[in-house]
Amino acid sequence: MPNIEVISNVFRSGFDLTELDWTTWSEPGRSGVQRYPLWVPSETEDSVGMLVRYPAGAHGDYHEHLGYELMLVLHGTLEHSNGQRFVTGDLIVEEPGTFHRMATVEGATILAIRTKPTDPKPEKAPELPATILEAQR
Repeated sequence: MPNIEVISNVFRSGFDLTELDWTTWSEPGRSGVQRYPLWVPSETEDSVGMLVRYPAGAHGDYHEHLGYELMLVLHGTLEHSNGQRFVTGDLIVEEPGTFHRMATVEGATILAIRTKPTDPKPEKAPELPATILEAQR
């Protein structure tokens, strides 16, 4: 029988979500990012769904999307490497072939859904904004 996972009080908790087993997302180019997988890719399915927590000053890696990515900012502010800022309640949909590195000065929690994996592109990564570098100190 398929499993049903329920995370109660997501909106009422202030997105602290301390009862979840967050793990550090350790990949080259990432700093401080944590995730909680909702589902992971399998032999027959490439998609992944996860809650992602960016503490203040954290950033992801620079990568290309091989499929769509949907990001819903549940709490905080997230900065795109193209200069856009997203705040609580913003829904972002990235098409296949887009590149980005997400970062935050204040911290953020997002729901992220990817239809296919990403391809890291560290050699093409733009410089991190000074605000992110300062927040890391």
